Amino acid sequence: MKVRPSALIWRQQANQTEVLLMRYNYGGQDVFALPGGNPDRDETLPQTIIREIREELGVSVDVGEMILAGEMLLSQRNDDVLHIVFAARNLRGEPNLNPAETTALNLVWLPVADLDKLNLYPNIGAKIQPWFNSATYLGYVGRIEQQYFG
Repeated sequence: MKVRPSALIWRQQANQTEVLLMRYNYGGQDVFALPGGNPDRDETLPQTIIREIREELGVSVDVGEMILAGEMLLSQRNDDVLHIVFAARNLRGEPNLNPAETTALNLVWLPVADLDKLNLYPNIGAKIQPWFNSATYLGYVGRIEQQYFG
């Protein structure tokens, strides 16, 4: 099983909370992902997030508490993945994609209220929406049902 840490980065804009997402296109569908990636050897999960965000987006953040963990079991197509989402605060710099480090097409800030309607990877939009009201650890959310984007 692979482990993929990711960062939940948000901002207040025009009386709503928006989340930073990376937009990809797979099989003709827009797919949105939280910034993150695969750990290098001898790297902690927060260190992975800091490195990936610096490499892919050219910014820095402070990695805070773990918000949730859940598994995507896709062994018929890919390796199973344990997704761990951390709160990322104090965004420093303006995020810009580095095409040498990612295949994402662009970055978008989308309202928290829309997260459950997106093709999100991992598919946790409905799970993280309530976090913005309580800011408490959601814990282990079990299996994350994920649509395959071919």
